[in-house]
Amino acid sequence: GVAYLSGGIGEDEAKAIQQATGYNLHMTFSIGPEGKYVPDVDVIVQKPQGQPVLTLSQAGPLVYVQLPPGRYTVVATRNGEARHDTAEVGSGSPRQLVFNWKGEE
Repeated sequence: GVAYLSGGIGEDEAKAIQQATGYNLHMTFSIGPEGKYVPDVDVIVQKPQGQPVLTLSQAGPLVYVQLPPGRYTVVATRNGEARHDTAEVGSGSPRQLVFNWKGEE
């Protein structure tokens, strides 16, 4: 399996996750222009060939994942609206992905 952390509801939990080490992909989920955190996102992290390596339901607003080095596609879906991004992860600094949905809750 793939190690991950999901959470960040409330300031204390968010700070605890943000201090975690060893995770090379950091994702943040938010809505609206003010970037309000949302916790109800379905996430699929997959290899370029499309095989999922991690599938989460109702994840976030922060998700930190420990992945083998390589290129991944992330599909984050909230209320049926999908956002896609790609991440190249390896050793070194974690890759940051921010997913924002324009609509209201």
